[in-house]
Amino acid sequence: MGIKDQFEDKKRQLQEKAQQRGRQGRDEASGRAQQAREQARDREEQARQQVADAEQDARDTFKG
Repeated sequence: MGIKDQFEDKKRQLQEKAQQRGRQGRDEASGRAQQAREQARDREEQARQQVADAEQDARDTFKG
């Protein structure tokens, strides 16, 4: 194998490694974004439940 072939192999290896790292970065970013969306939905649901509970408490207070 000549020097040129060795450089071509190394170039290919580095390109594949860069592509793999790029995919990993995108996958991690996507996972973090999904987690953030889920947390936001959970906080929204908790807020809605608190509002519903407060409304029910107010209705119970004025009934009694």
